[in-house]
Amino acid sequence: MNKKIVLFLFLLSLNINAQKFDGLAETPPMGWNSWNTFGTDINEKLVKDIADQFIELGLKDAGYEYIVLDDGWMSKERDVNGDLVADPIKFPSGMKVLADYIHSKGLKFGLYNCAGSKTCAGYPGSRGHEYQDAKLYASWEVDYLKYDWCNTGKINAESAYITMRDALKAAGRPVVFSICEWGDNEPWKWGKEVGHLWRATGDIINCWDCEIGHGSWSSSGVWTIINMRKDIRESAGPGHWNDFDMMEVGNGMTAAEDRSHFVMWSMLASPLIMGNDLREMSKETLSTLINKEVISVNQDKLGIQGFRFSNENKMEIWIKPLDNNQWALSFVNMSDDAVDFVFDWQKHPLSDDVNGRYLDLNKEVYEVRDLTHHQNLGDTSKKLKAKIASHDVVVVRIGK
Repeated sequence: MNKKIVLFLFLLSLNINAQKFDGLAETPPMGWNSWNTFGTDINEKLVKDIADQFIELGLKDAGYEYIVLDDGWMSKERDVNGDLVADPIKFPSGMKVLADYIHSKGLKFGLYNCAGSKTCAGYPGSRGHEYQDAKLYASWEVDYLKYDWCNTGKINAESAYITMRDALKAAGRPVVFSICEWGDNEPWKWGKEVGHLWRATGDIINCWDCEIGHGSWSSSGVWTIINMRKDIRESAGPGHWNDFDMMEVGNGMTAAEDRSHFVMWSMLASPLIMGNDLREMSKETLSTLINKEVISVNQDKLGIQGFRFSNENKMEIWIKPLDNNQWALSFVNMSDDAVDFVFDWQKHPLSDDVNGRYLDLNKEVYEVRDLTHHQNLGDTSKKLKAKIASHDVVVVRIGK
């Protein structure tokens, strides 16, 4: 048989048997990414400082573990062997030394690249170098790869991401694979077998409900992103998540808007990837980000993505079934004024038809816990009453 045919059949057999690494991202990944605040202006000292802040501020204890360098970490050209090279000015010690530092803190290390010929910022992409790059990442002990979608021409998205998935698997080091093609090719329909999370939307920006144009593409605010996709929640679950982009908490919105943003990403079972400067954030921002009771909603082992329950009188109510027959409910004031809100439990049976979960609050009484203010609010035999400031949120957990 022709040697080329033998080689083709061998490679085909590898692809048939290939799969993503199992047992990773069983709950939505939690961590930090450099892009939202720093763009390509990143360096070794910054990343080490961020790792230190994870420990000093209690972020690691709250569950955050990944530190991901986004676009701009590499040189503009590959070396003579075709390998990627860390920018020698920004990262003089190299990626392996930096990874070792992050690992020494008990944290995990992530990098960025792109399925195209160039990254979005014009650095070398992985197209045609997938197996070479994956092997290099494994040698650096990378734990997480964010894989973007710029400069891809007419290549097929699913095939391109499968190629990198297979390359990562062949390299042998377990890596969380973050698909970042902005939802253009409906990754929720094919991403489960390919990656551990996939961007469902375009890029986020630090505003409540806006869209900012950049020519051929645009950035969207928190509620614009929330409203961007419908009927994809059934695609989410342990090991495969709809990613609503990195958070803008601490990047210029009001404290109330930050709280609502954080609660909604938790309700949506979206990865909780911080995007602010951890060295300069306020105590109020830190309090929002390390709220373990809200984080527990995001990290619930059922992995069910929450959904809009009602939207009346500028009050958004979202619900999310949790383990042990518990439920989380968030009440977000969309108006520009504070409201006195009343919710009658007896008039609102909770149901999630997609996951076959129901709760009749007329038959049994459940305790109510305010996760934002860390206090018990009685039980469902009494109406829930709260004064909610503009763009602020009350989130509760009900259960026995």
